Amino acid sequence: MSAAAPLCLHRGSIRPEWIDYNGHMNVAYYVLVFDQGTDALLDYLGMDADYRARTGYSTYVLESHITYERELKAGEAYRVTTQLLDWDAKRLHYFERLYREIDDTLCATTEIMLMHMDMASVRSTPMPDAVQGQVAALMGAHAGLPRPPQAGRVIGIGAGKPS
Repeated sequence: MSAAAPLCLHRGSIRPEWIDYNGHMNVAYYVLVFDQGTDALLDYLGMDADYRARTGYSTYVLESHITYERELKAGEAYRVTTQLLDWDAKRLHYFERLYREIDDTLCATTEIMLMHMDMASVRSTPMPDAVQGQVAALMGAHAGLPRPPQAGRVIGIGAGKPS
């Protein structure tokens, strides 16, 4: 897998219990799928379950923004890709895309700001040097990728729209 493209670290299938009364995946499960993508990213960067147990460090999501592009239905296979947009010693700013596997349709996106935390003090703390090295390498690989058009968007109806 090349880090010069968005990482593809998580795949799965839409479960029947994720389907709502509209016949498609409920919004809550998009959050779940993206969270599983985040866990895969953290594992890739060395912040897996062993890391959390050994160091007492973890991560908190500070902010997220989801866009819903297309429906997903029960049984459909999907994949999540991750692109690192920015980072500092304590934070990761990244973008995930959720695709339907069979036809490569973009179904949803999320933009996330994540904070590295010391669970003993419940305060932010810098990532260890080894993790920062992994993040820096990924940022170097992703630096030339185009910024996703959905990144940085805000919600609003806008002036001049009919009421």
